[in-house]
Formats: sequence, structure tokens, C-alpha cells
Amino acid sequence: MENLPELKALLNLPKDIVIVSHRNPDGDALGASLGLALFLQKLGHSPHVLFPSEYPSIFSWMPGIDDALIFDTDKEETLEQVRKADLIFCLDFNSLDRIDKIGEEISATNVPIVMVDHHIDPEPFAHFALSDTTASSTSELIVDLIRDLGEFRHLDAQIGSCLYTGIVTDTGSFKFSTSAKLFRTVAELLEIGVDDYALQDLIFNALPEKNLRILGHCLANRLEVLPEYHAGIIALTRRDFERFNIQRGDTEGVVNFILKMKHVQMAAFVTEQPNIVKLSLRSKGEFSVQEIASKYFKGGGHRNASGGYSYQGLRTTVNKIKDILPLYKDQLEEQARSSLHNFSAQ
Repeated sequence: MENLPELKALLNLPKDIVIVSHRNPDGDALGASLGLALFLQKLGHSPHVLFPSEYPSIFSWMPGIDDALIFDTDKEETLEQVRKADLIFCLDFNSLDRIDKIGEEISATNVPIVMVDHHIDPEPFAHFALSDTTASSTSELIVDLIRDLGEFRHLDAQIGSCLYTGIVTDTGSFKFSTSAKLFRTVAELLEIGVDDYALQDLIFNALPEKNLRILGHCLANRLEVLPEYHAGIIALTRRDFERFNIQRGDTEGVVNFILKMKHVQMAAFVTEQPNIVKLSLRSKGEFSVQEIASKYFKGGGHRNASGGYSYQGLRTTVNKIKDILPLYKDQLEEQARSSLHNFSAQ
């Protein structure tokens, strides 16, 4: 991070600090935000965690989450915290339009802004930026920031548990975006008392019955496999949402099941919302769904995990994906061959 000494100086005296992350916060947004808040408390600051919208209920066990403010349910208090802040941390996003009205309030302030993020093409709105697209997660970068500040001694098991949650969810239990550096970081978290088994049990083995029935419906009735393109698509209608009473977070991770098929290299999960169609895209290896999301669906993300949206209706959007796939047929076939021969060639 540039200007690190200046940020250290800002943190030398107690401050009212706002920590904000993106709409529809995932495990990384939650883990990075709550972990940083606990760390700043230990330094004597008063942190306030803000999210534009509700978080998935499977993360309700996380320390400090009950104190987080949600803009959708408490607009005035959320914006008031931004107005009162002495310092603002923006985590796991790099464009203020990702946080809706909160972004407008932040852009109007004159206080220092710190951005910590691992997505591509950051916008220049922050005074301090730790931006690294090679990082597995923003939670990994929070560990780096704590170390760079010279305060690693304050990283305890509770803080580490939040950051581990962000890492394990954004890497799909260490399947994506891993590196030797990441595993050294995780080893450090285990050494300070993080219980990886207990956390993975809380995160991945706590689904209600409804979610399993939704998954069964998706795989049995809504999965379409396109073997000629090494791709699969699941599309959920508004009627599906009504039938299963699907709420925010209920379909988290469904898209990853498509990639469990040996020859499938790209997966698309498409959902019909009241005014918009949303897409979650996943891929294996070197095939980039980020390019597809940004070029065709006004979205973005990472090489192997991206999202986007469409206003063209569910069926039209699914057909658009099918029309796009032939443009990437050669790349998908090459990735399929690579997946089969990677280890035999070593």
C-alpha cells in the first residue's frame, strides 16, 4: 500500500471509523468487514460496519454481525454513521456504485478513504488503496494490512475466524485463487487458534431443509447441459422463487454444483428477479468468465467467478448465453483438454 506511514499516523489516535462492503454481502465481504472491525476495536477505535443489504442467514453466528447496520432496513442511521466518520474503509469492492446510496454519501465526505480489494479495474476514489488481483480474497488482504501496519500481535482467534471465513468461502474451500502465500497465511491463522474444522462445519453444514430441496429442484428440473460447449446452465423462474419461497442467500453455491461434472468447464446460474435477470458465472482453470460477464452482461468479478445482469427477460438472457458460447468453443475445448492432461504431463 502506498502512503502506509500516513495511514499508520491516522490510526495512532482513536477514531470513529466506518467499514462498508458491497450489496448482497458474501462470506468474504462479511469476514473482512467484521475481522477488521474487531481488530480496530483492539486498537482503541470505534468501528461501525455497514452493508447496503441483508446478509445470508448462514453467517448469523459471526462475531459482531448483530451490530452491523443494514441500509435497506435502517437508511437514516446508516447514512448518519457515514457523516460522523473520521475514516472510512471500503472492503471487497472498488467502485462506489457497488454500495448504492451509501456510495453517494461517501463521495460527498471529506474524510480519508481506505480501499482494500482484489477485483480488477479499481476506480480512483480512495486516498489509500491496497488492491491486489492475485489475492484470493479481501480477507487475505486484511491479514496483509494488519501485518504491514506492524500490528500482527493483535490478530487473535476471533479476528482470525472472521478472516478465515472470508478466505474459505471466496476460494471455494481452497479450490480457486490459491497460492503458496495464501496457505502460509492460513497456517498463521491456525497457529493463533482458528478452528478450521468447526468453521467449515458452521459455513457448509448448516443448510436448512428448504435449501436442499431448492438444490434438488435445480439439478433435477432446471439443469441444462451443453456438452458441445463443455457448459451447463441452471435458470430459475419467478414461479420457482414463489414455489420454494426463495430468499436472499438460499441459492448460494448452487452454480458450483454444475462444475462437478467432469467435462463441464463453465457454469451459468440465471435467476429471474422482479425487475432484472441476474447471472452467476463460474469456470475451471484458465477459462475466464470475467470477460463474458463484463463484455455481455454489465458485470465483472474474477477469472473463475463473476456475475452480471440483464433486462431482457429470463428466456432471452439464457438464449443470449447460448449464442455467446460458440464464440468461446475453442477456448472451452482447450480448457477441457488441459484439465484432463495437466497432471499426466508433469
